[in-house]
Amino acid sequence: AASASSSSLEKEERTTHRNHTRRDVITVHEIFDIVRTIQDPEHPLTLEQLNVVRAELIEVFDEKGESAGDDDGDDDDLNGDNIPMRGKKKKKFSTVRVQFTPTIPHCSMATLIGLSLRVKLLRSIPSRFKVTVQIEDGTHVSEHAVNKQLGDKERVRAALENEHLLGVVNRCIEGGMLMQ
Repeated sequence: AASASSSSLEKEERTTHRNHTRRDVITVHEIFDIVRTIQDPEHPLTLEQLNVVRAELIEVFDEKGESAGDDDGDDDDLNGDNIPMRGKKKKKFSTVRVQFTPTIPHCSMATLIGLSLRVKLLRSIPSRFKVTVQIEDGTHVSEHAVNKQLGDKERVRAALENEHLLGVVNRCIEGGMLMQ
């Protein structure tokens, strides 16, 4: 009897360990559900209602590895010629890429919309994800400049240190959340 209970206990511990290491995969639809309700800064409508965000412009890659620098025994620390890359490990990241379409090509709120998307995602999804927010190609006259701003962590951080700007971003996020 002791052997049977010992065996079932070990089986339970293995199952518990497996359940703690398993994680849910994040999907495009989950990301869309997070961003769709963000309030437009100029209109009393959500980004989904204005067709600024759409599920088909979202990409999710949820890396199965435990971390970006895991040592899983494979040869990802070798270059194509099987030569060690001397401290430069190939990093694997889970990524979320959201493209958005401003309502007009001269939209003055494009950067603020992108910042709201980025902040909501960073607050809502696990930290294993690298978040990229960009304007859809060909939909804004200053898309290159706006994309550069949104992709620069230091610029984003500096923008969010501005209390007024942070307040506007929070209102866009919260306003949309009230509509759920």
